[in-house]
Amino acid sequence: MLIASVVCLVALGTLACVTNEANPTRTISVDAKAVVGPLGNLHNHCVGAGRANEGLRADWQSQLRRAKQACGFEYVRMHGLLCDDMGVYREERGKPVYNWQYIDALYDFLVEVKVRPFVEFGFMPGALASGDKTIFWWRGNVTPPKDYQKWSELIGSLVRHWVQRYGIAEVQKWYFEVWNEPNLDGFWAADQKEYFRLYSVTANAVKGVSPKLRVGGPATAGNAWIPEFLRYCQESRSPVDFVSTHTYGVDVGFLDEYGGRGTVLSRNPDSVVGDVRTAREQIAASATPKLPLCYTEWSSSYTPADPVHDSYVSAPYILEKLKGSMGKADSMSYWTFTDIFEEAGPRFTPFHGGFGLINTQGIEKPAFRAYEFLNRLGPTRLACADDRTLAATNRQGGVQALFWNFTNDIPKDTNNQTYYIGDNKPRNKETATLSVTNLAPGRYRIDVYRVGYRINDPFALYYDMGRPDQLTREQVARIKKLCDGRPVHTETISVAKGKPLSRPYEVRDNDVYLVTIERLSARTK
Repeated sequence: MLIASVVCLVALGTLACVTNEANPTRTISVDAKAVVGPLGNLHNHCVGAGRANEGLRADWQSQLRRAKQACGFEYVRMHGLLCDDMGVYREERGKPVYNWQYIDALYDFLVEVKVRPFVEFGFMPGALASGDKTIFWWRGNVTPPKDYQKWSELIGSLVRHWVQRYGIAEVQKWYFEVWNEPNLDGFWAADQKEYFRLYSVTANAVKGVSPKLRVGGPATAGNAWIPEFLRYCQESRSPVDFVSTHTYGVDVGFLDEYGGRGTVLSRNPDSVVGDVRTAREQIAASATPKLPLCYTEWSSSYTPADPVHDSYVSAPYILEKLKGSMGKADSMSYWTFTDIFEEAGPRFTPFHGGFGLINTQGIEKPAFRAYEFLNRLGPTRLACADDRTLAATNRQGGVQALFWNFTNDIPKDTNNQTYYIGDNKPRNKETATLSVTNLAPGRYRIDVYRVGYRINDPFALYYDMGRPDQLTREQVARIKKLCDGRPVHTETISVAKGKPLSRPYEVRDNDVYLVTIERLSARTK
């Protein structure tokens, strides 16, 4: 017998629990005792950021602190650690001079908030560069070192400094990745052979400090070079502890340096996940078949001016791709946690299609909610036959069900930059019935969280404001208040022995629900 005392919290005029018999039906069955195993940390193992120098900003640090708190990210990866704006390297009369002050300021903060660095060695300090080719507004030098011995000494000195500052027990938990997307001409002004040389020299410099440290690559765009890289490491006896690469959910291109490319969200249902599967198969076929696979960048789109990043569609998209990658990748690092990101220069509008989970003004996008909801799942995964559901339990006997509808409805004759700046209403809906069996008898609190069209959907409010070039403080506060991620529905129930808990929910195109069922006491009425 279920006895419910219901308190409904309404978000933007929409109740969480709605039954409409005219809608298609969907049954989500969860057995509270059907344990599959650990949920794992694929989703929040790592997250991306633009460049190291941006990490010295107070607003960047505030947003990372918030992302850690809500989403649980364990590592952060960023470009530009060795660029000249970090003041790392210069030469006096041909002799190297090192300076770690800016890096220390950044990494001390990371240690403070318990977000470890996923170190990307790049780009080339000007005084050590063999050429003048650069990338991005902030001019990261992408040429090989003119002196590999000096490069090796720089890497070794920096890693030894970290060990002295933070201790070997801490630093051996970090990851060290060599360069970024060397298969793209924009990021590496040389060929594959030269990158492999850079990798070997760098990896040996890291291991020269301690064999306990983890180093990997090839950090390529689009799954490139994995078999060749692993074969090279075996033949040259170069150390490798993990494989890293990148994937994005569009079918054309890999790099949009200044955010001017038109992109289309891939209609291939196997996008992203297919790349992950292929990379895992390539590793399995190598001489080192059990190496961890780390996607150190992934997202729906590789351009920093793609409004799909701001859209409510991103939330179910993220969940769809992460669930499909579970058991194949060890880490999927979303690119990026913040719109404080200046590859194409400072951004001029608050919602400009930036990569971030959080916009420049600190407004949390629907994509942020996807990660926040994932972080609220318990550590133990429960069996569920529904393809678009993740169910979990915690030590207190509570159950969490995260379910969604992902629909790629972009018209064939348009692109993301045209379509996702509009008021895109969902076209269809279904009634999803969540049925949970084998809950222990007792009283439970049910909280329902939701994101979708005009529910925790900041861009819709921005659209209603006329998409202004700048937001006032009052407008920012209003958007944050109406899109703060609080439950849309709450109730307290009693569950009798042997009785299931069943609730219907109206699910529209690209809606996401998180239903948490937390035990309050063992008493029943």
